[in-house]
Amino acid sequence: MATIIESAKAHEPKQTLNIADLSSVDVNLVLEDREGKNDDGTKFYYQVAIVEGKEYRVPVSVLEKFKEALKIRADIKRIKVNRSGSGLNTKYSIEVLE
Repeated sequence: MATIIESAKAHEPKQTLNIADLSSVDVNLVLEDREGKNDDGTKFYYQVAIVEGKEYRVPVSVLEKFKEALKIRADIKRIKVNRSGSGLNTKYSIEVLE
């Protein structure tokens, strides 16, 4: 068992990672469905990609942007997701890397 001081030193606050935090994304990454609750207890659903054991949330708007890019170029292998703004004003764009 760990002591309080050992636990405090080892503690890392839970944070939500985002696919835009990755330097590049393999488009064949498998997405998994997750369920969460808002502050008022309302359920919501989201998807994550798991990279090196960490979960990265994939916003629906990223999937929509990627779908549009696939209409132009169907052989995309890697993308970079860019994020601007914060909170409800967050906007995403994608760059095709290869």
